[in-house]
Amino acid sequence: MLGRFGWAELLVVLLIALLVFGPGRVGKLGKELGQGIRSFQEGLKEKDASADEDTGASDIAQ
Repeated sequence: MLGRFGWAELLVVLLIALLVFGPGRVGKLGKELGQGIRSFQEGLKEKDASADEDTGASDIAQ
């Protein structure tokens, strides 16, 4: 059951983060985390697009 997080667990983690970092820093950390995730997803999309170009997979799919 280690991989299952419910609302209660998420709330506890957020409260601990608030106590450790403070309200101003938690907002900044959330923003930076969101930007990092977005950048990672864009990198994956670019990798998939370049792999399709290299293999010609887009021509096969059509």
